[in-house]
Amino acid sequence: MMSLVMSPSVDLLVIGGGIVGAGVARDGALRGLSTVLVDRNDFAAGTSSNSSRLLHGGIRYLAQGRLGLVYEASREKLCLQRIAPHLVEPLAFVFPAGRSAGYAKWKLSLGVKLYDLLCHGRNFGASQILSVEALARRVPGLQTEGLGGAARYFDALTQDARLVIDTLRSAEAAGATLCNYTRFDSAELEGGEWQCQVTDMETSEPRILRTRAIVNAGGAWADQLSRSVVRLRPTKGVHLVVRRERLPVSDAVVMPEGRRILFAIPWGRRTILGTTDTDVADVNERLRCEPEDSEYILRVVNRWFPDANLDASDIVGTWSGLRPLVQDRRGNPSDISRAHHITMPMRGWWDVAGGKLTTYRLMAEQATDRVVDTLGLDAGPCRTAEEPLIASGNAEHSGILPPPVTEQVVRQICRSEWVRHLGDLLIRRTSWWYAEDDRPGLIQTVIPWIAETLQWSPGRSEEESGRMFS
Repeated sequence: MMSLVMSPSVDLLVIGGGIVGAGVARDGALRGLSTVLVDRNDFAAGTSSNSSRLLHGGIRYLAQGRLGLVYEASREKLCLQRIAPHLVEPLAFVFPAGRSAGYAKWKLSLGVKLYDLLCHGRNFGASQILSVEALARRVPGLQTEGLGGAARYFDALTQDARLVIDTLRSAEAAGATLCNYTRFDSAELEGGEWQCQVTDMETSEPRILRTRAIVNAGGAWADQLSRSVVRLRPTKGVHLVVRRERLPVSDAVVMPEGRRILFAIPWGRRTILGTTDTDVADVNERLRCEPEDSEYILRVVNRWFPDANLDASDIVGTWSGLRPLVQDRRGNPSDISRAHHITMPMRGWWDVAGGKLTTYRLMAEQATDRVVDTLGLDAGPCRTAEEPLIASGNAEHSGILPPPVTEQVVRQICRSEWVRHLGDLLIRRTSWWYAEDDRPGLIQTVIPWIAETLQWSPGRSEEESGRMFS
């Protein structure tokens, strides 16, 4: 494992290596707290590598009257551009208006202006209203029958897993100990401290550590810990990846479908399509893109882009993620608030639930504030809104688009970014799995480099290669 050579007693234990857990670990370490983070899988292997890869204020929340949530997220997306410019690319969104879209043009016009105001007038670009003719020129192939035009506004594209990894790199540089493939087993409160057992998932080797504070940032699995009081309603979001030439969009396109909206998002040589939003009965079952998921997304896309005529043969990749929505059995999943909740069911234990990728830094700041204030820990102020994730000029292979497939990149990532399996490298560290056309050839290229760097046997290399297609 990366290192469970940890102090017998620490200030803070974070459970969960997704974006929220990474944010808490970084915040705690930067404040001077001795911090350990564990995750039973790879970092970002759950929700945080399976999102729409967007940093957004949530324009559709305006219609729900959730101005506070939009303001909060709008402020945070600008903050992320400041601290991680290599992972924030301003992106225009075109939102069709009219009878066939289900959204009136005048309402969208007011909405995007309010959206800009909630960014203190400093959004990534000024919104505008497009006529039907301007819409047809900007988005060729979009069906315009029944439309009165569109609103064009700005949010940003990111690379969700890289945002997690770079946040963790910053946490480690500040002194945090980070352990993936390490399961949290139990915690008992003894004399004002928690005695915890964690286990390396590959060697089955247990470790004991004591901590004054535990933050449960388990995402969609947060309610499975015995001390947790979180109640979640997890939903599945599926995304499809197609070649850019099959659906060439330069702006992201909003595709309304009833009370939901789907997106077509430009990403290098690819276009990302999604997403679904359906309830999940068992979060421990392996998530897959089922035929009905892809059929639903393709049906919506083909309604809005009838000349594209996409079918299953156009899909070059898929991912499926879980949204950790705080339980609300009323209404549809899309109606549930993305607001976050921080609770302390017993002294020294905090559950962090809900929220979204864009607001992770704020969630981490608020959770760490509560830990420090409640326990009276000796800690400095929060620095995560000013301290860059990566020193200027040192982003190296980290960015929104995948780095080139080279031996240097493979070896550097394997040595410094907690890679233990082939999927860690190909999916979460680089996104090569979705960007490269020849997947078998990709594996043949990188497997000798990763095997030598991590000292894999021929049998281990064969096992790892086979696992990518299982």
